[in-house]
Amino acid sequence: MMDIKESCGSQGSQESSSLHPTSWQAFAHTSTLHGLRFIFPYGQPSARRLLWALALLACMGLLALESAERLAYFLSYPHVTSLDAVVSSSLVFPAVTICNLNTYRFSRLTRNDLYHAGELLALLDVHLTIPQPHLAEPDVLAFLEEKSNFTAYRPKAFSMKEFIERVGHDLKDMMLYCRYQGQECSHTDFKTVFTRYGKCYMFNAAEEGKTLRTTMKGGTGNGLEIMLDIQQDEYLPVWGDTEDTAFEAGVRVQIHSQAEPPFVHELGFGVAPGFQTFVATQEQRLTYLPPPWGECESKALESGFFQVYSVTACRIDCETRYIVENCNCRMVHMPGDAAYCTPEQYKDCAEPALAKLSAVEISNCMCRTPCNMTRYNKELSMVKIPSKTSARYLQKKFNKSEKYITDNILVLDVFFEALNYETIEQKKAYEVAGLLGDIGGQMGLFIGASILTILELFDYAYEVVKDRLLDLLSREDEDESHGEDVSSCDPVANHSETISHTVTVPLQTTLGTLEEIAC
Repeated sequence: MMDIKESCGSQGSQESSSLHPTSWQAFAHTSTLHGLRFIFPYGQPSARRLLWALALLACMGLLALESAERLAYFLSYPHVTSLDAVVSSSLVFPAVTICNLNTYRFSRLTRNDLYHAGELLALLDVHLTIPQPHLAEPDVLAFLEEKSNFTAYRPKAFSMKEFIERVGHDLKDMMLYCRYQGQECSHTDFKTVFTRYGKCYMFNAAEEGKTLRTTMKGGTGNGLEIMLDIQQDEYLPVWGDTEDTAFEAGVRVQIHSQAEPPFVHELGFGVAPGFQTFVATQEQRLTYLPPPWGECESKALESGFFQVYSVTACRIDCETRYIVENCNCRMVHMPGDAAYCTPEQYKDCAEPALAKLSAVEISNCMCRTPCNMTRYNKELSMVKIPSKTSARYLQKKFNKSEKYITDNILVLDVFFEALNYETIEQKKAYEVAGLLGDIGGQMGLFIGASILTILELFDYAYEVVKDRLLDLLSREDEDESHGEDVSSCDPVANHSETISHTVTVPLQTTLGTLEEIAC
């Protein structure tokens, strides 16, 4: 009889467990996560359940592996570069900066100039005497001997800014003719700027009240054409190696945007006398990405010297701050309001400090590429001038000899190769949308899940925690109420006193089967 009861009890418990599944089994059968209902079935565990568990674990491992690879690629911040050519009806003509390779005109030097700057120009030594007179031409030697006679001389005030502005080559004297798109232009169409080459001139500069020149055609004759006399007779005599002494003859030219200050000594190209140089240029508009995808810089410099950030503006800004900090002055081509360096400061401090900065500039001047910039590609070609047939005409026109024309005159022709521009743009190769799309695709492929599936897991966890907390609180309330009930009851009577009491059990009117009676 007891065996029948035990068997009935175990069978009843199994039936109750199958009829009343756990909350996790119920969740597994309603979840959109594929395979979960086969791992936690309502019935007895089987080999099928184990196989489904292994398959789900393998798929989740592959999902984790692929997702980690996609996340690592996203965190590498990759970018791609796109190139495009855009046709335009008109283009803004670039700024053209021209500098004579000789900084100072020899004939414009005065006695006061030699007294203050003779050593800087390497024309006099520290004792204000001519260092190597045997190397000088007779007329040059006579000029120097006259100007360097400082007997009873009272020096006057001297300013490097005024000196360079007065002694530098004058474009009005250098220019023989100028044309822009076939129309005549003059030296008034050029703005005076100061660079490491001294006094230079910029065509089509951005000036207040003036509109920038544009061009609507490409090819030679549709840009700037200028004939210059470089005035080699005014070049300083060379008998030493200094920063301000030129061993070459000609001009240095830089083609750049109006928002970028000239940096001719590094970015310019040379144009030689005796040749007509054709410069076919093409505009490029470049767009770079900021960190972490790229390394571009877009904010203006803290010094406020330049309104628009560029690499050259950053370099000039860095050089200016370095010279001001180390020499307590600035060179003439540098911006700011600090005092100009004297010739002694130029020679003893500014020029050596600038050379030292150039040697270690990578660590001192970190100038990143601007996020947006305009650059001009150049293709140079040249022909010799004058031809044999035009030499005599030019001799009469400029009242110069053929040798002088060959040694001093040059023609520069700058024009757009075509009326289009190139765009070079960096773009993000992998963004958040791509990352989510890839991970979502992997989730759908391996486990058939989505974002909502993840929300289902969180929702189930929330419900479980909530039920546990409510159950815990209800048990505490029951314990408190049970304690209050026990304390208020009378003492329990002794069993011996109540042993005589009898309990009557009503008889079953109808009996069932043996198993039902046993249960």
